[in-house]
Amino acid sequence: MSDLFDQYINGLSQTRGLQSIQGIRRGIEKESLRVSPDGHLAQTPHPRGLGSALTHPAITTDYSEALLELITPAFTRIEETLGYLKNTHIFTYQNIPDELLWVNSMPCIMGEEHTIPIAQYGSSNIGKMKSIYRKGLGHRYGRLMQTISGIHYNFSFPEEFWLHYQDVLKNRQPLENFTSQQYFHLIRNFQRFSPLLIYLFGASPAVCASFLSGRSHTLQQHTSPGTLYQPFATSLRMSDLGYQNDTQSGLNISYDSVQDYAATLRAAMGTPYAPYEKLNAGIGQTPQQLSSHILQIENEYYGQIRPKRNAKSGERPTTALMQRGVEYIEMRCIDLNPFLDVGIDAEQMRFLDSFALYCLLHPSPPFDAQELKDIKANNQQVVLEGRNPQANFLLNGKQSSITSWAKGIWPELEGIAELLDQAHDNGELYRSALKAQHQKLENLELTPSSRILRILEEENINFFDFAIDRAAQSAKAFRAKKLKPGDQAYFEQLAKTSLDQQDLLEQQNEPPFETYLHNYLNT
Repeated sequence: MSDLFDQYINGLSQTRGLQSIQGIRRGIEKESLRVSPDGHLAQTPHPRGLGSALTHPAITTDYSEALLELITPAFTRIEETLGYLKNTHIFTYQNIPDELLWVNSMPCIMGEEHTIPIAQYGSSNIGKMKSIYRKGLGHRYGRLMQTISGIHYNFSFPEEFWLHYQDVLKNRQPLENFTSQQYFHLIRNFQRFSPLLIYLFGASPAVCASFLSGRSHTLQQHTSPGTLYQPFATSLRMSDLGYQNDTQSGLNISYDSVQDYAATLRAAMGTPYAPYEKLNAGIGQTPQQLSSHILQIENEYYGQIRPKRNAKSGERPTTALMQRGVEYIEMRCIDLNPFLDVGIDAEQMRFLDSFALYCLLHPSPPFDAQELKDIKANNQQVVLEGRNPQANFLLNGKQSSITSWAKGIWPELEGIAELLDQAHDNGELYRSALKAQHQKLENLELTPSSRILRILEEENINFFDFAIDRAAQSAKAFRAKKLKPGDQAYFEQLAKTSLDQQDLLEQQNEPPFETYLHNYLNT
């Protein structure tokens, strides 16, 4: 470990630092497709018993009516976050009696693209905007690709942590500026080092052949009929698999500062793109997208990690960031793990905590053009060849395998895990989580992607049979559980309140949609 790293760890090991670490908050956003018992994408509307997808804080939809998104609040205890997510699953299953939740990131039997139902949010202006935005995504990238599911891990340090860390660094900036600067420091390193996460937790090495029907690809035919894969793949979800649109590849979004990040995103939203100008944008009777620019809104930009700030009603994400700074980060490169009841567990969350703190404490210079190319190349390689012992990556300026590089930084990760165990006074849970991941460095067969391919080989089944069986097992387990009376009443009230809120919103006297959209995009 470097002297500087030791200095940071020692500073955070003080009583004040340990107490502040206890305030780390974690939330989860988990996407799951609703499917029929035979595995076909559900054509039913968002169940009314779940409430309003527009206004419900915990149960909404993503791209499609059939793509549920289950959202937890941010809790300081990992057990609370997971407990809330599990309860949300139980309540969801109460309201989809004839359907399953798909537990893999990659979908299967989808039918024709036009049969994938775009999410609907009612007649209010904000509801119309959300649906038209999704229409635009379908035209730009294809509806099929929007049904790929994942987990977003929301992570934040409390103000007390930043105050103490600022003292450790002997920094005298205004706290808001310091906090945003350090979050971007973390974000840059996350992008540099994320191949490790994809190696450890990638869980989409194969896909149903029907998903790529009629599309060009480089995948191999598996021995099981109807399955395409790559022998050393980790996360096909994080590849550019199937995307016919490379518009975003030319974007140079800056991660130097919150101001530069917001400015470059806004520039993309203000830049017309000729192929999109053929579609009716935001006006008339049948708008097909919000604008004909490279990006319709900020969230269209796909990234492994995002800086976030809770926005006010009608406020754009970049406006919130520029005015009040970064509040938390959203890690977006996490596959659904079909071997876990809600796709993620406490062990993985503890490793993600340790990894985030490592990214914060490690030096993080701004990106240059060459490093951005290296990061892109690393990402492309890890998703397709991440478990190949012969694959090399450019990490910290040196060619190395992921496992060799990871073993080199492991002493620092161990120091962080020990610090987190001290802070939470929970024995060795963080160090145990670290040991479990180290075993994957020694034996790649322990990774989720290897486990999936091994099951396909040993049981001589295709990816669909594996996935539908896991979904059925998960459904049976959740349907066998009951919520405590207080939790049941809580979720029922959330659903009712959300429906009432949407009704009130739609009864308001709003300006014409064109005026609403213009005002939103120009604030």
